[in-house]
Amino acid sequence: MDDTPIPGFRYLVTNPERLGGKPTIRGTRLSASFILACLAEEMSYEDIVREYSEFPRDSLAEVLRFAAEVTDRNDVAA
Repeated sequence: MDDTPIPGFRYLVTNPERLGGKPTIRGTRLSASFILACLAEEMSYEDIVREYSEFPRDSLAEVLRFAAEVTDRNDVAA
């Protein structure tokens, strides 16, 4: 099954056959939630890029924007 782009995002895609359909970085098995968890664990942007060479340098801003949009939705349970 092919990746489905998430509208409005260059790097974020979904695929039900990859990580249960979680949003991932195009061309990788890195989920948006995994990147956010790395940041929460105080990995720096440079650490992430160094550790995961397949992570596109300019996709971090998209992951953060995606997280902001998801948490701004009214349908997110409290």
